Amino acid sequence: MHIQDSHLPSAASAGSSHTAGDSVVIAAPFGGVASKESRTEPVRPAPLRVDAQRNLEHVVRAAREVFGESGYGAPMEDVARRARVGVGTVYRRFHSKEILVGRIADEETARLTEQARVALKQEDEPWAALSRFLKTAVASGSGRLLPPQLLRVGAAPESLLSPEDESARVPQQRRVRAASELGGGEAGFGNEAPQEGPPPARPGVESLLDVVGQLVDRARAAGELRTDVTVSDILLVMATPAPSLPDAGRQEAASARLLDILLDGLRSRTRN
Repeated sequence: MHIQDSHLPSAASAGSSHTAGDSVVIAAPFGGVASKESRTEPVRPAPLRVDAQRNLEHVVRAAREVFGESGYGAPMEDVARRARVGVGTVYRRFHSKEILVGRIADEETARLTEQARVALKQEDEPWAALSRFLKTAVASGSGRLLPPQLLRVGAAPESLLSPEDESARVPQQRRVRAASELGGGEAGFGNEAPQEGPPPARPGVESLLDVVGQLVDRARAAGELRTDVTVSDILLVMATPAPSLPDAGRQEAASARLLDILLDGLRSRTRN
């Protein structure tokens, strides 16, 4: 007697399963349901798409260039134009101008701190260490991107950590327009409430002030630095840009010449 195989459940179908929502239904042999197991998948943040990651990198690079050239008062539209994206794209990546400025300021503060530490470690002569740091900071462009709260004439280092006036606040431009381009009413996209009170010190600022203070103290103790020069004066020198010139070579030469003049003004006239 011949029995056709098609009348019998296969091994695969006897132990088969299918999913329903977040549950796994396991089929028993001959059509019965043997069990139903619940399965919960961990939720992981989706990585940025390649194009989104590329846009983010373009925005950060453009912001560094624009703010370095025009200061943190430059509008977000200028950043978007330099990055070749819409202003809505900028606000999707950075929900407010404070966040974008904070990103740039934090990166440049960390870079300056490392530059100061290298100069302090590798230069035995106090003046050589201070001048090396200033030249590196100016050449890299990081000095022009210091957090705005640090650029105050005659301020003591401890007061720079606790801003007391509105000048430390990052200017906000065209928030309403940016929000409307995103459809309006979206939380966090250009329509956030203004901050109450002065902004807090950025992370890393204290480390920068400490290491620059060491450079200043060493140069002053050696009689190489004017006694009235403070840490805030050094920060102002770092942030002083040369006139913008169309030719890169002339721009570099102008920056170097200006820094030489400023360095000469910092040196003590009574040094040995």
